[in-house]
Amino acid sequence: MGGWLILLAIAVGAGLLLWLTGFPRKLWTVAATALMLGAAGYAWQGSPGLAGRPVTSTAQKGEIDPEIVAIRDAMFGRFNFTWASFMRADAMTRAGAPDTAVRAMILTVRQAPGDAGAWAWLGIKLAENDGNQISPAAKFAFERGVQLAPQHPGPPFFYGLALIREGKFAEARPYWAKAVELTPAKASYREPLMARLFLLDRFLEAKAVEEKGGKP
Repeated sequence: MGGWLILLAIAVGAGLLLWLTGFPRKLWTVAATALMLGAAGYAWQGSPGLAGRPVTSTAQKGEIDPEIVAIRDAMFGRFNFTWASFMRADAMTRAGAPDTAVRAMILTVRQAPGDAGAWAWLGIKLAENDGNQISPAAKFAFERGVQLAPQHPGPPFFYGLALIREGKFAEARPYWAKAVELTPAKASYREPLMARLFLLDRFLEAKAVEEKGGKP
């Protein structure tokens, strides 16, 4: 029974992670199918006594989530120099060339070194190219964006997004809280940011309870 409870927790956590990271909804069925196959395999020949071994994951390429794009465009504006750079980098990501997307954003920050949005999106592209791992270069890009616009919610939001994609939920929480704090009350993207922060808090609370042995 314990194994099935763990599987249920994984399913709930996976659904939350898909939503928090803006994973494309049209691909949710793929994730659901993978989970169902895993459950079937467990039911058929599960061996919880066997020692585990690390599994290398493959980075998701070629997809840009429209909800994340909408938040980005609302934060940094459209039909300007940076927006055109975002579009080019996004097109390269969709084409399955994340390394080229990185180069496009590097060129952008060279041309506009004071643009906080460009640095934040460079951080995202660097992390995506490294399999959703935040390298020192990505960390520098995010921190540079925060430094350039300390009162703008964009850089901390995308820094937090990259941390969540890496699985560092607790570390992401302060960045998303800061993004909500900096967001104007009437901003169109305030509600989506608050919803994501709310779900992240619920996830962290459930994780804390689990670590305590299921005792609230």
